[in-house]
Amino acid sequence: MYIKLYQYHIRPENEQELMVIQRKAGQIYRNYIDVQTKMLKNIKDETKWTEISFFESEEDYQNKLPLINSDPNIRELYKKFESLLISDIREEEYEDAFKIIRNDFSS
Repeated sequence: MYIKLYQYHIRPENEQELMVIQRKAGQIYRNYIDVQTKMLKNIKDETKWTEISFFESEEDYQNKLPLINSDPNIRELYKKFESLLISDIREEEYEDAFKIIRNDFSS
């Protein structure tokens, strides 16, 4: 498993636009690669967001990323995303550092 974690800040009034961008970008990513993404909004700081994406492997991610980045729609969405930012993006990645113990705690 390969995990990409991003943290950034946007203005609260741009939250809906962020969700639209993320939904469209997720559809493009899933055309090329198996990915699951979770979006977390900080309760104490409404401008702070954490995005966690889970991929099969770093190798798969690195192999598919050029295809994803060559999609003109993803480039346009990223420009829109950048226009919402009020901070730099903090990025971390992990490979084989975690394993999923349980995926669903609802039952």
